[in-house]
Amino acid sequence: MRILFVCTGNTCRSAMAEGIARRVVGERGLTDVVVESAGTGANPFPPGVPMPEFGASDGAILVAMEHGLDLAEHRARPLSREMVDSADLILAMGDRHLARVHELGGASKAHLLTTFASHGASRESIEDPFGGPLVGYRVTYEQLEREIRLAFDRLVPSGTRGGESA
Repeated sequence: MRILFVCTGNTCRSAMAEGIARRVVGERGLTDVVVESAGTGANPFPPGVPMPEFGASDGAILVAMEHGLDLAEHRARPLSREMVDSADLILAMGDRHLARVHELGGASKAHLLTTFASHGASRESIEDPFGGPLVGYRVTYEQLEREIRLAFDRLVPSGTRGGESA
């Protein structure tokens, strides 16, 4: 299964989500899950103009480090039709991200992260901490951690988890 997390710049929310989800995949011993992330606005350059590499934001890197995750090698990637096509599940941070995934043909497999995690009980967006104080990144990280764990609980029903460390 290929899971794709989508936000705007792929430097904060979806970058942290990718790191958290990879940890959960490892904790649960899920060998058939690939986690990726991308941003709807990660490529502001016209076609043909080389895109500089952007890493995760400083705030995302610091907060991830506080939780034992290393985002130093992360590179922002623009969302593409190919990514949408190859994903089995796409989890978006907000309605604008979800709309863009729909435009790229992914409506049948795309959800807001909170809506998927809550079985439809929530339509809350994951707030963008970009440019804000470190406390905002911490709040976003905690929300992502909670929602991603709930999403994996939905994907891998109890009793079928391999190697979960609870």
